Amino acid sequence: MKTKASEFDKKFTDGEDITIYLDTDRARRPEHEQKRVNVDFPVWMIHSLDREAKRLGVPRQSVIKIWIAERLDKAS
Repeated sequence: MKTKASEFDKKFTDGEDITIYLDTDRARRPEHEQKRVNVDFPVWMIHSLDREAKRLGVPRQSVIKIWIAERLDKAS
């Protein structure tokens, strides 16, 4: 007799859509939780960030996150 887990694994392996079996309301990505931090930037830096954000069509916060993530990735 197949267990529920083995049936689920077979569906996944066969490429079936398994999202109906997942509780996405409670899903979490470890180390990806959000935490608010406050950072003070000089005005000239804010203006530069805003120009880049406008050029890319994204919010300022996205530019900051992307640039910091790229730098941290290079450092590791």
